[in-house]
Amino acid sequence: MARYTGAVCKLCRREGIKLFLKGERCNTDKCAFEKKGYIPGQHGLTRRRRDSNYAMQLREKQKIKRMYGVFEKQFKRYYEKAAREQGVTGTNLMQLLECRLDNVVYRLGFAASRKMARQLVRHGHFRVNGKKVNIPSYLVSSGDEIQVKDKSKKLAGVHESMKRVHGEHSLPWLVLDKANLVGVFVQIPEREQMGVDVNEQLVVELYSK
Repeated sequence: MARYTGAVCKLCRREGIKLFLKGERCNTDKCAFEKKGYIPGQHGLTRRRRDSNYAMQLREKQKIKRMYGVFEKQFKRYYEKAAREQGVTGTNLMQLLECRLDNVVYRLGFAASRKMARQLVRHGHFRVNGKKVNIPSYLVSSGDEIQVKDKSKKLAGVHESMKRVHGEHSLPWLVLDKANLVGVFVQIPEREQMGVDVNEQLVVELYSK
């Protein structure tokens, strides 16, 4: 699967849910999902076909992949790792995705979207526990400190993104020092804390066939 380079708003419309791929724009009236909530394509408005169980499982997998910006092979590896761990496989899968460095950067507010966070991480703008990390898929562990490099603290994109964070950080598994652009990944979040509207159990059923 190659990186998708088309209009990302079409992905939200195709999945029938906001994937927040365009950052702050997704929260405004300019959001294409708000204007065109139907499936893209010639028959998007008239399509009323009932999806099969397989189709619903596949759509849920695509939804999660697109939300977190991972490829098919990457996603399968995450699922296989989640299946080997103790606990609920679906929850394990979502926790692994939430532990990705690009996602943590986004969740802390250093980037307006996961796509932007990926780009910032690749360009080496962050340190984890004092060491430069430029791998978006790097898995953050409990207690890890994520900070914007000193030379990167003047980036306009980071400061614009931080304006979205008002007062205390709202996510209980993260602690943010907004003044110094430093965050701490306190613990792996519980499933109900993530606020992600997906049904990962359908993905488990898809891979279990």
